[in-house]
Parts: sequence; structure tokens; C-alpha cells
Amino acid sequence: MIDVGLHFFPDCDHRSKPARDYFAECLDLVELADELGYHHVRTVEHYFHAYGGYSPNPLLFLAAAAQRSKNLRLITGAVLPIFTNPLKLAGEIGMVDTISDGRLEVGFARAFLPHEFRRFGVDINESRSRFDEGIAAVEGLLEHENSAFSGQFHSFEETTSLPRPLQRPRPPFWIAAISSAKSFQRAGELGYGVMTTALQTSAMSSLIAAYRKAWREAGHPGDGRVMIAFQTYCAETSAEALEAPRDAVNHYLHSLIDAASDWAGTTSADYPGYPEMLAKMAEEDFDSSVKNGSMLAGTPEEVVESMLRYHEECGGFEIASLHAHFSTLDPALIRRSVELFGTRGIPRLRAMTGG
Repeated sequence: MIDVGLHFFPDCDHRSKPARDYFAECLDLVELADELGYHHVRTVEHYFHAYGGYSPNPLLFLAAAAQRSKNLRLITGAVLPIFTNPLKLAGEIGMVDTISDGRLEVGFARAFLPHEFRRFGVDINESRSRFDEGIAAVEGLLEHENSAFSGQFHSFEETTSLPRPLQRPRPPFWIAAISSAKSFQRAGELGYGVMTTALQTSAMSSLIAAYRKAWREAGHPGDGRVMIAFQTYCAETSAEALEAPRDAVNHYLHSLIDAASDWAGTTSADYPGYPEMLAKMAEEDFDSSVKNGSMLAGTPEEVVESMLRYHEECGGFEIASLHAHFSTLDPALIRRSVELFGTRGIPRLRAMTGG
């Protein structure tokens, strides 16, 4: 069975769409997704730019989403421990887990935009070590009372983080990874889920295989959990689905490249190949995204077929997270797309995957 949820990723700022309007649209979709049986809602942490900047604290958004839903899992996709003290982050996680009656899941990411590191005054070459240390400290605080920590970047005496999380020993953890086999393997070793973005299936299949191999070799039961994000648009006809979101998707892709533009003059051993990867991504547009499977566009039935084809070719995943809200697309069209997939796509997917 493949579970399907919604992934919110803002690509707007105060000049293009007021924050009040953006969040009203998203929370309206939260209510709709809950009614239609979607699995989760998820959002990112980014700063200072149209690409993601309306979401500096995903836990704050998820606390609001908890009040507009009853069954949805609430997933950070992802928080950035590099920029947050673990004592603060653990307390916020516990708070949202209790507010939501135990529906929170926590994805962690390393961050990847040089302008964010620069503005926070954090050395991009410390990315991986800060990330590993931050997760370890947060995990200890959530799982144990009187948790002490001594690290390179953070140290604290015995501390009981409050509120205590409702889920025991803590909410499920995820690690966000894009193209680094090391990141996929590390998620498997730690026994966390891995969340990623749809790439060419040939590349994705090897990364997922590395994750599941590391998971099994570490002695964890089962094969782990893989979540893949897809840009998605559903319509009554294929022609409409391939035309209506075109400009909005291209706007989103352009916002990513603009936010990451200073990789052109940046190198880091913690991010091997990133300038080249982002240069290649700069060549992507709506049509190429449809072709490589990262954009699912069509009738609900066609989107299900495309998703299942990707599932088979990449080696399988447990959760699809649909990026369906593009900030420059008519909110009525976004709502209709989410509604179509919820009423026709999700039941068909469940029937075809034994759900």
C-alpha cells in the first residue's frame, strides 16, 4: 500500500502574495485533505527568500494544521537542526506532538542554501557534523528525562525537556536526502525513514537500495520507510492537466534556482557535486519534469498509473507526498486538483496496492 499526503512548499513573498492569503489557502487544503482521507500534510523550513521563506518554522504551521484536522499525520519536511538549539527544538516537538494528540512525525534536513548559512553565520563546511550532533541531542531529550549532552556545538546539563512527547519513545524520525548515498545509508543505519524528491528512476533506485541495505544490516526490523515528493496536478482531462499548471510549476522551479544561485561561487566538502547538480536542475522545466516522472500531471487515473510506474521502476516507496499547491496557481484549481485525486485517485491507488 502507498499512503498519499500533501506537501506545502511556498514559492512566494509579500510582493507576490500576502502571507495571510497563502496560509488561508493551505489550511483550507488541510481541512479538505483530512475529509478525503489523505495520509499527511508536510511543510518545509527555509528563510529569507520566495523559495520556502514563508515557512521559517514548520512546527508552527503544523500546530495550526492540527486544529484543522483530526486524522492527518503532521510531518516536518524538514526542520533544520543546524540553525536551531536542540533544547528549543525538542521542546517545540513535544509541544506539537501533544497538541496534535500524537500525530507528529519529524523530518530533519541539513539545509543546502548558501545564503541561509551566511545569514545565520554558520559555516557550511560544518553542515554534516552540526546535523548529526543536533539530531542526537534532540533524540536524547525526547526519549529520556534528565538528558545531558556534551558536543562540539552544543552542551547542556541534565535536562528534562517539556512538554514530554505523547508518542513513545518519541515521534517517528525522518532524514531528508536528495542525491547523497551517504545520507540515504545514514538514515537506514539510524533506523529512521528517508524523505526525498523524485529523481530519474535509475538514480533513485540505487539510492533506495542503499537505504534499505543499510537498514537491514543495522538489524532494524522490516525494510524502513521511503517518502518521495512529487509535483502533482489533477484535472478532468489530460490536456487541461498538462496546460493549467505549466506557468506555476515553472515559477516554482525558477524560485529554487534563484534561491540556490550562489552555489555558483560556493564549494563545500559536505556537499559534493551540488553546484553541478543545481546547474543541471536549472535546465528543468514543466515538460522535462513530466517526462522524468517528478511531475505527475493528468486525470486522477493517469496520475495513479504514473505513480505506480515510478514505484515499480525505483524499487518501491511507502509514502507519496504531493506538492499540489503552487503559489501562483489559481487556488480554485488547486483545490479541485486535490479534490479530484482524493475522490478518485486515492481509492483507485488503494484498490491497486491492497490498501
